[in-house]
Amino acid sequence: MRAPAETVAQAQLLLDAGMPFHAHEVFEDAWKSGPSEQAPLWRGLAQLAVGLTHAARGNAVGGARLLRRGADALAELEAEAEGGAARAGAEAGGAAGPAGPTGAGGAGAGHAPYGIDVPGLVRWARELAGRVEAGQAVDAAAEAPHLAARPGSA
Repeated sequence: MRAPAETVAQAQLLLDAGMPFHAHEVFEDAWKSGPSEQAPLWRGLAQLAVGLTHAARGNAVGGARLLRRGADALAELEAEAEGGAARAGAEAGGAAGPAGPTGAGGAGAGHAPYGIDVPGLVRWARELAGRVEAGQAVDAAAEAPHLAARPGSA
């Protein structure tokens, strides 16, 4: 089993190389062998990677469906993280902040678990799903998402 940071790094290398199915396997390993509270994050990322795989192979229906399924799963995690932060802030009597430190913890530990740009991935997947449904050909390497937020891209 890889550490979460290793999972993200390995998957990014595979995505950048135009090998989204292999990245899916890396995410699936983390999903199935890691702590159960982290499974929804890794499962959502695996769905994005296999959705990109299907889209690149010309399966527009399957690709769009999996991209949206992964995006919806990650959006739900984001909403849970925001809700947890709001509840924690209200209970503490102060302003809501992230539910945990950026880059640490599981799927509900703030808005960037392990440095992953969850909102950016949700936007990427939904936008790509729309283009795939519209008949646009997909090059897996050219469309590879960036898992981590880039400096200055907030």
